[in-house]
Amino acid sequence: MHQLGWDDPGTADNLADRWVAELDTRQVARAALIASIPGDEESVAQAVRRHSSRFVGFFMFNPAAGEVSSRLARTLNDGTLRGICLFPAMHGYRLDDERVKEVFAVAAERRRAVFVHCGVLTVGVRKKLGLPSPFDLRFGDPLALAAVASRFPGVPVIIPHFGAGMLREALMAVEQCSNIHLDTSSSNSWMKYYPGLTIDQVFRQAIAVAGPDRILFGTDSSFFPRGWQHPVYDVQDAVLRTIGVSLDDREKILSGNFDRLFPVED
Repeated sequence: MHQLGWDDPGTADNLADRWVAELDTRQVARAALIASIPGDEESVAQAVRRHSSRFVGFFMFNPAAGEVSSRLARTLNDGTLRGICLFPAMHGYRLDDERVKEVFAVAAERRRAVFVHCGVLTVGVRKKLGLPSPFDLRFGDPLALAAVASRFPGVPVIIPHFGAGMLREALMAVEQCSNIHLDTSSSNSWMKYYPGLTIDQVFRQAIAVAGPDRILFGTDSSFFPRGWQHPVYDVQDAVLRTIGVSLDDREKILSGNFDRLFPVED
């Protein structure tokens, strides 16, 4: 923790309480929590149970490990976690693989969302520690995702970071499949692969193709003491105002679409 400059997270309950206090300070109503390492699902589930009106629980899942339906059933059985996160470049499988279709079949049956990281994938902690990231970026293709998502139109699908460098393909996937959404999270540093591209242009094009009902605001906040990344919000809120997005549509992007996909459960 000292080498990373992170605070010790403490117990799951303590960390959940700290995030709620942070959200209160930042005037944020709700947030998604992702269990991003194997075995961390229970910590996220515990946080959701403790603050059910504030958190929506997601978890990383690797379909290439096999036994897709049975493993998902064990994780989803208590109904706490609501989003299945796929990282194909990390785990080495194609998005049109039969095992991915099995994930979608379970998501359709359980009425769960599927979050799919496409494009460039970097893990900040690995870079900071000087560890290699042997990811195969060829697997993170939004067009392959569209081939699967189109077969399960009732499953909400979220592509983070506007496709993380595969903006064109992500927009094509969004246009083909009405159940695919884009999320705006992180600093979107992938824009360096598109000379001259600005975040204003990204938002204009995303809204033109996806419409304001299929874009979800996010920050990609992850650790303390940094906490919730307010500068990400400041930039994106300013962009939405600058390009003339209406108040109603800004509210959809910043909160309404998330609340519609993940309503507060009793």
